[in-house]
Amino acid sequence: MSEITFPAALFDRLGGRPRLLYLLRHFYADVRQHGEIGPIFAARITDWPAHLEKIADFWSGATGGPARYSGPMSFKHLSLGLEERHFAAWLDLWQRHCRAHLPPDEAQQLIALAELIGVRLRQIVARPTAPGP
Repeated sequence: MSEITFPAALFDRLGGRPRLLYLLRHFYADVRQHGEIGPIFAARITDWPAHLEKIADFWSGATGGPARYSGPMSFKHLSLGLEERHFAAWLDLWQRHCRAHLPPDEAQQLIALAELIGVRLRQIVARPTAPGP
């Protein structure tokens, strides 16, 4: 009888929670300094270490690791007044950090996952951007 093997979860291929936290710390350091989305975070996050742990809980479950996050993630974003430009800025930074800190295959998979989550989140919380002059 042949042995059946399954591919490792993205979480494991990323290096588990320690590497996920490493990525998140670097990513959110840039988010906090970003002119477009930094102020949104600065107005709401006062305990960054606790927030990063919560975000790591979310990404852990999303990537096939331990499911430690509970709650309606999308509804926590409803009152933020997010527009397409905010999503674009977040995803641009996410792509850059994934590509800088992860092997190519894992980076691409994590980017694709974030884009999928972004599509669903936009449907729930995004406000249309006002037309230009």
